[in-house]
Amino acid sequence: AKQMTLDRAKQMLKVQADFGGFYNGNSAKLILSEVQREHGQAAVDTCIRDLRLDEIFGFKPGTRFEGGLAIGNE
Repeated sequence: AKQMTLDRAKQMLKVQADFGGFYNGNSAKLILSEVQREHGQAAVDTCIRDLRLDEIFGFKPGTRFEGGLAIGNE
């Protein structure tokens, strides 16, 4: 599988964020799972901050995304 670049991930996340809502939140989790796997937690946190995913989907920096699931940071 071709590696997902951070630029590509951010483009895809921006589309999901612009639509907002539950289903787009799930799609965003899948994208962030890929970012996590390929680029690590710092990259995930950067995406969350840069695209304001905390405000849109409630994702907090420090949350791990694995297999499309958000794994606690409460």
